[in-house]
Amino acid sequence: MGGLRLLAVALTCCWWPQGSQGKTLRGSFSSAAARDTRGQSIGHFEFHGDHALLCVRINNIAVAIGKEAKLYLFQAQEWLKLQESSHGYSCSEKLSRAQLTMTMNQTEHNLTVSQIPSPQTWHVFYADKYTCRDDKENSQVEDIPFEIVLLNPDAEGNPFDHFSARESGLHEFFFLLVLVYFVIACIYAQSLWQAIKKGGPMHMILKVLTTALLLQAGSALANYIHFSRYSKDGIGVPFMGSLAEFFDIASQIHMLYLLLSLCMGWTIVRMKKSQSRPLQWDSTPASTGIAVFIVITQSILLLWEQFEDTSHHSYHSHHNLAGILLIILRICLALSLGCGLYQIITVERSTLKREFYITFAKGCILWFLCHPVLTCISILFSDYQRDKVITIGVILCQSVSMVILYRLFLSHSLYWEVSSLSSVTLPLTISSGHKSRPHF
Repeated sequence: MGGLRLLAVALTCCWWPQGSQGKTLRGSFSSAAARDTRGQSIGHFEFHGDHALLCVRINNIAVAIGKEAKLYLFQAQEWLKLQESSHGYSCSEKLSRAQLTMTMNQTEHNLTVSQIPSPQTWHVFYADKYTCRDDKENSQVEDIPFEIVLLNPDAEGNPFDHFSARESGLHEFFFLLVLVYFVIACIYAQSLWQAIKKGGPMHMILKVLTTALLLQAGSALANYIHFSRYSKDGIGVPFMGSLAEFFDIASQIHMLYLLLSLCMGWTIVRMKKSQSRPLQWDSTPASTGIAVFIVITQSILLLWEQFEDTSHHSYHSHHNLAGILLIILRICLALSLGCGLYQIITVERSTLKREFYITFAKGCILWFLCHPVLTCISILFSDYQRDKVITIGVILCQSVSMVILYRLFLSHSLYWEVSSLSSVTLPLTISSGHKSRPHF
């Protein structure tokens, strides 16, 4: 039982996605890079409002003037049209179609992006007089170090907000989430700790469920710290952003381990066989292999997805293969679990038992299906809103799922009444040959 958990944690620890930069960008304008790609891509940002601002700071003015250095801003849709166009625009023709252009001949430049009716993604490119030339005689021209700050208007209309339209609101959400976790911890931490210390038939499930909850709380706190710093400098704390993703992956793996353990009967010590053994599978090499395969598969897909999309949020819109495979895996797990529980419920005569299994199914299926369902629902929203819909929705749904499971297995009025009717049919019972007795 412990081996699967250690394997899951080890997989998570061995492959840690690195953080990406925020919207204060630092680097160098390179003539060679601009010529090779017909325009050096600097970054993109979702501007909104009437007074969004792009601020550029450079030091080597003489080199910038000599190279006729410029920044070109394209709206995402227009840039996509240029890339997909069959007209075969030349390098200079593409650059001439930029919606905004900035000539860099001063130490600091401010460009106002105004009159944006709805949030739009803008791509920023660097080019100079060597960009559209085919010869490489000036490949060793000196690069220009830069710092670019991308800002949106705040509530008062001043360009002080580092968050793009895609990220706006997440800082406040994680603050409220951390506050809720803190309040809940103050109210329930002591009683939950006492319940875990007492041991008993639910000791393992409480430990794993609490570990998953603590990892989710840690992810929320790390995200809040990252976004708090991000709101001040546009960079944040990339380490905390990566740490939040690490905690979330570990939490997902723990919950998968927990639900597999419940369904396979690994959280109990074996009792005498019963003709009716719902939620109990024999811990055979075959069932163990299936569980290990599922855990490893989800771990690899989660980490693969994080490397494909380096933005600092734990839930993504699944535009890549890893994300699509994750959705398929979650749907398959939910359908498999749902079918098994449906067969149990249809033959169960006891109302209390049916209520127990139905509640258990709700918690598990909500955990697995919330992500695929919210991904489909997000298609109805604008592109810049989709990540927020998925992130906020999944966190709230999985929190509700945890509450359902906590209430189910800590409930004196439901679990223990069902347990007293038929201890051998429950996933968490004592194995000494006699019926389990309450420990709370």
